[in-house]
Amino acid sequence: MNTITTSTLIFAVLLIALGIAVVVWFVMQKQRSAALKQRFGPEYDRAIIEFGGRTRAEAELLKREQRVARLKIVPLTPADAARFSQAWGTLQSRFIDNPKGVVVEADQLVRELMEKRGYPMGDFERRAADISVIYPGVVSNYRAAQLIATRDASGDADTEELRKAVVHYRTLFDELLEAKPVAPTVALDRGVPVHS
Repeated sequence: MNTITTSTLIFAVLLIALGIAVVVWFVMQKQRSAALKQRFGPEYDRAIIEFGGRTRAEAELLKREQRVARLKIVPLTPADAARFSQAWGTLQSRFIDNPKGVVVEADQLVRELMEKRGYPMGDFERRAADISVIYPGVVSNYRAAQLIATRDASGDADTEELRKAVVHYRTLFDELLEAKPVAPTVALDRGVPVHS
């Protein structure tokens, strides 16, 4: 009759426990990855490419979350929201006459709005990373607008690209303003579209 020694039994139990721990760790990693992918959307895939792999990308995304959690992001007062909305309307109305200048102004207005809300004004990549935590759906707009603005600074962007940059900035602007875009309404007395 074969008898199992106590040390063999302990070793088998430890081996089984280790196997279970590895499986649990693997499942937890998968769940964390899925949660980050859902939270960051396209930014998750971009981070994997930028950082050369899932592990480093996820570590960076977690660092972003921790950094932004320490920030004091505040909503705008109604007066500030109205002032920013009015500034955007004025800016946008000048696009036809000065598309290059409007792109520069749009970038500046977005920066001012970010600063007013409590975002630090480091370099562009830091700003985009911070935005990606709360507004992952529009950070790609910010990156696209910045790319066009950079191309414009070297004289390589045409008017259509500048229009797209303003649209991209507007998408982020609306999110930061925490206002939903309002469809133009028709003024009853003249039948002329009114834009906010």
